[in-house]
Amino acid sequence: MPTEPRTPRRAPAGAAVLREDVTDAIRSAVFDELAAVGYGRMSIEGIARRAGVGKAAVYRRWRSKLPLVLDTVSAVAVQGMPAPDTGSLLGDVRLLLEVTARALRHPVASQIIPDLLAEAARNPEIAAALQTALRDTQRGISAAVVRKAVERGELAAGTDADLSLDLIAGPLYWRLAVIRSPLSKGYLDSLAAATVTALKAAGAAR
Repeated sequence: MPTEPRTPRRAPAGAAVLREDVTDAIRSAVFDELAAVGYGRMSIEGIARRAGVGKAAVYRRWRSKLPLVLDTVSAVAVQGMPAPDTGSLLGDVRLLLEVTARALRHPVASQIIPDLLAEAARNPEIAAALQTALRDTQRGISAAVVRKAVERGELAAGTDADLSLDLIAGPLYWRLAVIRSPLSKGYLDSLAAATVTALKAAGAAR
C-alpha cells in the first residue's frame, strides 16, 4: 500500500529565529539606557523602546534586566584590545594609557562605569561580571606587556602583573572617573614615564 509523501520540515522562522542585528541593537540600547537613567531606573520597556523593538524581542533573549546587563558587559569584555607591542615598555605603557583615557572620557563610559560599580557593591552577580569585564581582561593585557618587557630585559623576571595593572590604570581612573579632572597637555607622556619608573622599581624590589 503506497505511503503518503512526508512533508518536509520547515526551517524555524519568525519568533523562533533570534536575529543577530536585533540582539546587537538591544545590547547597544543597554549602554545608552544605562548612561541615561542608570541601572536602578533602567527597564526592559526603556531598552526595547530605545532599540526600536518590542519587549517580547528582549524577553526572548533575556528573562530580566540583570542577565541582560551581565551578558552585555561580558560581551564587551571579550572584545578587549590586543596587548600593544610597540617594541618598548615606555611605548606600550603610553599606548595603554592613551586607549584607557579615551575609553574613560567617552560620555557613555563615564556615566555607566561609576553607576555599575555602585551597583556591584550591592549585587554579587554584577560584581562578578565587572570583575571579568574590567579587571580580568585588562590583567591579561598588562601581563602580556610585562612579559614582553621581561623578554627585552626592561623589567625583572617576576614583576607582578596585578601591581602593574594598578600602576598603569589606577591614576587615570582616579583622575578621569573619580575626581573628573581634565588631562593637561603632556600629562600622558609624564604619566607613562613615571609608570615605567615605578614598574622597574617594583620589579627590582622583589
